[in-house]
Amino acid sequence: MNNSRPLLFALQGSEAYATGVAKRLGWQLASHEERDYEDGEHKCWPTATVNGYRVVLIHSLYSDDRQSAHDKLCRLLFFCNALKDAGACQVKVVTPYLCYGRKDRRVETQDATITRYVAAMMEACGVDQLVALDVHNPSAFDNALRIPAWNLQCTELFAAHFATIVDNAPVVVASPDTGGIKRAELFRQALERLLKQPVGGALMEKHRDQTSLTGTHLVGNVSGTTVIVFDDLISTGQTLIRAGQACRNAGATRLFAAATHGLFTTGSQLFDTSLFERIVITDSVPPFRLQSAGMHPQLEVLESTALVAKLLLQGA
Repeated sequence: MNNSRPLLFALQGSEAYATGVAKRLGWQLASHEERDYEDGEHKCWPTATVNGYRVVLIHSLYSDDRQSAHDKLCRLLFFCNALKDAGACQVKVVTPYLCYGRKDRRVETQDATITRYVAAMMEACGVDQLVALDVHNPSAFDNALRIPAWNLQCTELFAAHFATIVDNAPVVVASPDTGGIKRAELFRQALERLLKQPVGGALMEKHRDQTSLTGTHLVGNVSGTTVIVFDDLISTGQTLIRAGQACRNAGATRLFAAATHGLFTTGSQLFDTSLFERIVITDSVPPFRLQSAGMHPQLEVLESTALVAKLLLQGA
């Protein structure tokens, strides 16, 4: 049996995002239950009949004030196993934010490559396909997984947004480190196509030693330009601050920052610098660490649910 339309599930914490995807598809979320026990253990299982159905499970794996990334990952794995035990013929997992994406290589002797371990656990727990938004290292993501996997890029989404606000001034896209060069280049090309004018590129030197950042050299001419510092995620914001300050010192007239995933682990620290005119993220991670202190007017959140819905329709 292979029913024509997949069942769409969302675990606790990801209901709002999944509902946005469902509305775009014209689908409904399938029913399930989750239960916490007194000792901290948890179980979750589908209450809708899944036998013979293809299933899509949406769950964003970031830590929040209710669950750690470990909690969410464990619950996702258990639920995928429960789906397969109940007869689901295919389980596709959509993780708007995939945890441990930055733990993709060894940086010291006997270091852990947790990206690969997460991939192995997903495969062992019955995940047949995986979709993630703008993973930190696309090559590591591809190499870690033996199942079909999609790194859904948001470059076109950001390009469409910035094309409406940069006016006719010269524009430069800056990568805040060497690891993000390809990502920034894809965004630069997309923005150039929409603006129908040349868009420059720049690169900020960055070296990380444990928790400290060094490197001050900026490659590229940004004097008199509008600069968009483009990255995959914002954690403490220090990488963006260093790149923004270097661009300002080099003569940039307007500064923007953009990243798919806004973690904001230090709260409003990035906004307190008043360095960037606007900071643009997607809804892959709700900006809950900013909401407690009042949402900042510089922040803009783009909806990425249409990208996910389009991909699911292609495979429906």
